[in-house]
Amino acid sequence: MIKSMTGFGRAEMIDEEKKIAVEMKSVNHRYLDINMRIPKKLSSFEGAIRGVLKQYMQRGKVDLFITYEDYTQSGVTVKYNREIAQQYLEYSRQIEEEFQLKNDMNVSNIMRFPEVLTMEEEKVDEEELWTSLKQVLVNAVQPFINSRIQEGNHLSKDILEKLDGMYRKVELVEKRSPEILKEYREKLENKTKELLADAQIEESRIAAEVILFADKICTDEETVRLKSHINHMKKVLTEEEGAGRKMDFIAQEMNREANTILSKANDLETSNLSIDLKTEIEKVREQIQNIE
Repeated sequence: MIKSMTGFGRAEMIDEEKKIAVEMKSVNHRYLDINMRIPKKLSSFEGAIRGVLKQYMQRGKVDLFITYEDYTQSGVTVKYNREIAQQYLEYSRQIEEEFQLKNDMNVSNIMRFPEVLTMEEEKVDEEELWTSLKQVLVNAVQPFINSRIQEGNHLSKDILEKLDGMYRKVELVEKRSPEILKEYREKLENKTKELLADAQIEESRIAAEVILFADKICTDEETVRLKSHINHMKKVLTEEEGAGRKMDFIAQEMNREANTILSKANDLETSNLSIDLKTEIEKVREQIQNIE
């Protein structure tokens, strides 16, 4: 099944303690490139998140956004640092004695000094949090993959139509080939008659010249290979998953054969057909760039 590299998915979960939302979108890319924007509290799961995503995709530039809201008030505690408070008191007494100043130190003052009271997050159950996060992640991946499959179906249909059109053009090139030789032979005979007037024309000389010309413009090998590449791409398109790179390689080979046919063309109709082929191949290559 062909998948596009363009996709979008979103999911969230809400319970009494928290809310987790996951949103992901992707565009085409040569490799799998995952960019994450996640809260600091979930940063320890980054490697695990990548591991989950790699199970569902092979290529594409994926942007992942995760938001987390903690509804509990028990997640943060105030910590009293007695040693720091004691040092503040001792230094205040020392300053009082050395400079004969009134010591107006009180509880409120001490509490406002740095590091006397600090806020600390309580440890969370990472296993439970990961279980929740993973479920939301998988729930977001499903519509994401479905959108890729849907877009892939559109791409597949369009590429198959273009391949069928290219096949018909190759057949026209093959059909035109003997007509070119026939026209060349007639032209050669007429020209020779003009030059030699009533003199006898040697049929063997005409035949030899036609053979040389036929060998020069022969595109049988190119058209056979081109038709084979078209059939191969259709097979890959309908049977293989993750075939974007393979199809791109086949398209390069197709373009090479079309270039050779164009370089050998000694006929306007064949030249136009070759140009049409190259145009269609380029369109197919553009489509392939978005296939995973």
